[in-house]
Order: sequence, then C-alpha cells, then structure tokens
Amino acid sequence: MATNKPVRVPELFGELQLCTGEKSWFVVHTKPRCEKKLADYTKRNGISYYLPQFTDKRVYQRRKVEFDKVLFPSYLFVAMDYMTKQILTISGYVVGFILVPAQAELIGELRAIYYGREKKAEMKPGLWLDKGLEVLITSGPLKGMQGIVENHTKLSEVRLQVNILRQAVIVKVEPASLKILGEYEVVEIE
Repeated sequence: MATNKPVRVPELFGELQLCTGEKSWFVVHTKPRCEKKLADYTKRNGISYYLPQFTDKRVYQRRKVEFDKVLFPSYLFVAMDYMTKQILTISGYVVGFILVPAQAELIGELRAIYYGREKKAEMKPGLWLDKGLEVLITSGPLKGMQGIVENHTKLSEVRLQVNILRQAVIVKVEPASLKILGEYEVVEIE
C-alpha cells in the first residue's frame, strides 16, 4: 500500500493580472507529472504562478477520497522575466516555455476558470472546440461568465477555453440560465 502523501500546492500564488515592466505571462511546459513540484518550487522562489486544478472523487473499498488533479497536465502559467526564466530552468522540471502573444486574452480565460473554482462550480477537463455557440451565463453562481457550447442539444455543458493550449474546462450549468450570443468559430491565420 502506497504511503506517499499527495503534493498539495495552492492553485494561485500572486495575482492573476496583466504584468507591467519586463515581466509577462508564459506557459511553462513541464516534465510529465511535475506541475505541482514546479509550482512548489516557484512559490519557494517568490514567483507568481497559476496552476488550475479540479477536485476528483473516488471510492476505494467504501472509503470516499477527494484529491486535487491538474486541469491541464504538463502546463503551468507563470509571470516571469528573463531572470525568472533562468531560475525555473535550473529546477529540472521544465521542458520549455510558450510565449503568450495575447496576454489580456489569456488572463481573461484564466480568471474565468479561477472564478469558477472560487464559486465551487463542478469542473472537469474537456475537449477544445473550434466551432460552436457562444453563450453568456445569466444566473447562478457563475453569472456573467462567457463560454462555448457544442450545440443546442448540449446546453448544460459550457466550456471555458484556453485558446493558447487548445484545451477547455467543462462547467455544468442549467440550460435555462444561458443566453446564446451567437455562432463561434476559430479562424486560423496563416
């Protein structure tokens, strides 16, 4: 029987806002299953990060166990400059860095996920959509959030998308609390 304690790290260290000066947000690609270790390393070095997580529930021999899993495996969002990049590279957990050209868009997407977690919304990883319906949640704890639904038959599954990773988070909502804003489609620019 395994006796390893689960690694618990706060989801957010610092603030989820646009950076000023030389710092900007990057997506750090980590080695497999090293997201929480790198988050702990960044926290110990005073570096702001965001590691989206969700709570998974399992039953083992009539025992209910809850644990936090990473929403986007092998990715950590970090606010950094050149020196911070060097510090993270030394950690041994980093595979590479993804430059984020649309900083405001990324912060908006991450804030939506963080806000959903703060409101205790049920979240789970989902497929990223390049076509669908854009919706606005008009009531409930997630009021004011925008997301994407696949089609009219799946209105209860709103996706909060992180476009730079092409991944999404599914949030369960009541279809009556949605307002359809229109068609959504990603247009690739070559």
